[in-house]
Amino acid sequence: MQRHRKWLVITIWISTIAFIGAGFVGWGQYNYGKKASAVAKVGDVEISYRELQQEYGRMYSYFNRMFQGKFDEAQAKSFGLQKQALNQLINQALILNLSNSYNLRVSDEEVLNVIKAEKAFETNGAFDKDLYKTILSRNNLSTKEYESDLRKQILISKTLSMLSIKPTALEEQSLLTMFNIADKINYKVLDMSMIKVDMSDEKLKAYWEGVKSNFMTEPSFDVSYIIQAPVSKEYTDGELTEYYNAHKSAFTSITWNEKIPDSARKLITKMLNDEETKKESLRTFVAYKKGELDKNIAVKNVSLSSSKNIFDADILKEVSELTDAKPYLKPRVINDQYVIIKLDKMNPSVPKTFEEAKAQVAAMYASQAKENQLQQLAQSSLATFNGKNTDFITAKDVTKVAGLTEQEGSEFLSQLFQNNKKRGFVTLSNKKIVLFNILEQKLLDNSKENVDSVIVKLRTDLLNQNLLKVLKKRFKTEIFVEGL
Repeated sequence: MQRHRKWLVITIWISTIAFIGAGFVGWGQYNYGKKASAVAKVGDVEISYRELQQEYGRMYSYFNRMFQGKFDEAQAKSFGLQKQALNQLINQALILNLSNSYNLRVSDEEVLNVIKAEKAFETNGAFDKDLYKTILSRNNLSTKEYESDLRKQILISKTLSMLSIKPTALEEQSLLTMFNIADKINYKVLDMSMIKVDMSDEKLKAYWEGVKSNFMTEPSFDVSYIIQAPVSKEYTDGELTEYYNAHKSAFTSITWNEKIPDSARKLITKMLNDEETKKESLRTFVAYKKGELDKNIAVKNVSLSSSKNIFDADILKEVSELTDAKPYLKPRVINDQYVIIKLDKMNPSVPKTFEEAKAQVAAMYASQAKENQLQQLAQSSLATFNGKNTDFITAKDVTKVAGLTEQEGSEFLSQLFQNNKKRGFVTLSNKKIVLFNILEQKLLDNSKENVDSVIVKLRTDLLNQNLLKVLKKRFKTEIFVEGL
């Protein structure tokens, strides 16, 4: 059979990557001239910083499970996980642009049906609204954010579902044949625990010299700010009535003829005080700009950055757009208080010193050095290794490779049955290496089990990839984070 050469056509399908994939992290230097609420924009669809963090977190959790809890930030960086997360969101945004161009929509009812079908939100077999909110809260998600994300995913699925293709007879027979090839192999698993690395400062510094541009401080902004003291005054009945008459549309639930109700008195007094506080904050702002600030007004100082921000992302974005010529930010409402901000100094991103970056450098160096040495060990051991023998196994026998998890077994067998060499090795995504030597091979009796669904998925995935190529030409992608 010349091993697997006959069925190389199938590798086109097997190598197809699924379109839709499965902490806080620094994303590189931000281009502060763009929207701080968005890290990228694809066509008319913006990708928010929250979405990028969320997607990165999902992918990080996936790899951490696959690595059995031993995945860390250094490995995530070596995998380019930040860029993978952003690319995933860009792909989704491309499909959303396509959906919008055809005016496809997702109704509130569709979103609600998906939420109600989720078992995690059920109590005694029925949807529990309070449990739903509690679970989202524990995951730092508002219902608005969750339902917005869910609506996008439903819209993407709805759009892609229109592209599904039924398998042809030739594809069905080819995949059926591949699924029934059985190999008996001798194999050996190599992992990082077999490798020891010299972690001396001399080695680390030499490595750091070549990658120091990857270890930058984050840009920050030294600012002064004033919190406007709230105004608290008493108002006459005439003033309250005048305000009520001028803003009746805001008081649809309150009416009076002669005597002002206590509830209305309190509400209108608060609204008038809010307006007076706003006016006072503007007067303070003007005095601050002119250098005529009352000495009794406290001016506080703080340094703001993406990871250390006492305000919020929108305020940080506005601060980043201040200049020496225009350093003052007009009063903004932050946590129900008027705040006036002045930029004192912008601190651009600069390379970290070796000592500042040492911990990160050590983790990255150890990962890369071990990976390189493991590859060298695989090459030197390939011709002479002697490991474990299997019975006859097929591409579906992912649990029958001792020493590998089901996920690892699936990845190994997928690559093994695409390989046309008798002896070789497979590098898994978690950096383990599996040496193999094919001892015997045979063809089992054909079984059509699950073949159609596999072909449909693979063909759809391939079609989606080609669709993405077209959409990337049609919809412009702007990335506002340097290094991604």
